[in-house]
Amino acid sequence: MEKTSGAPNTEIKTKEKRGRGRPKGSKNKKKTEVIFTSELLRIKKMINEQVLLIANFIPLTYLVLDGHFGNNNALQMARQVNLHIISKLRHDSALYIPYQNPDLNRRSRRKYGDKLDYCNIPDAYLCKSTIDEDIKTDIYQVTLLHKEFAQALNVVILVKTNLKTNTRSHVILFSSDLELSFEKIIDYYKLRFQIEFNFRDAKQFWGLEDFMNLSQTAVTNAAKTRIFSG
Repeated sequence: MEKTSGAPNTEIKTKEKRGRGRPKGSKNKKKTEVIFTSELLRIKKMINEQVLLIANFIPLTYLVLDGHFGNNNALQMARQVNLHIISKLRHDSALYIPYQNPDLNRRSRRKYGDKLDYCNIPDAYLCKSTIDEDIKTDIYQVTLLHKEFAQALNVVILVKTNLKTNTRSHVILFSSDLELSFEKIIDYYKLRFQIEFNFRDAKQFWGLEDFMNLSQTAVTNAAKTRIFSG
């Protein structure tokens, strides 16, 4: 009887290490071509329905969303419904100054310049500075690039400094409308909180916090029931 050797196969295929740089034949992915989440699809549908109702009476220009939607997908969704987004970025977002080629006779494909340092924002971007009870507020506005976004962003940075302790904090707002002033970006974003307060008060007044309804018909029936039971 012939015995077979149980020794493992010594011929091991080694994986070729990929060299530096882009793999041969790969193509750039367009950042404007994104796949929307179910959440963004619902918002897009709601916006389209709202436009049909009031667009002939009230022109719609901006869509204000909280920091959860401070990303390229939400921006692209807003642009698809012909709106400009106003939202908030993470406090540690990597933002870059657009590269300016100093040699006009030499073409450069470089897009990103220096990364913005939030502790040393250039004075050239300072728009307003105020002091209230030892709290200094500096407001900066500048067009910047983010590597995950398809387009340049109109960025407003609010820096608060405690003059007694020298501690700092900042908030980063942005809009896809590069012409929008910093005052309007701040004012429009503040409206989001007022809408949430009104919605909270409405829930308490109508008693809707007692209902967990998700469909439009169920919410309508719940509101009617509350009216006739009051």
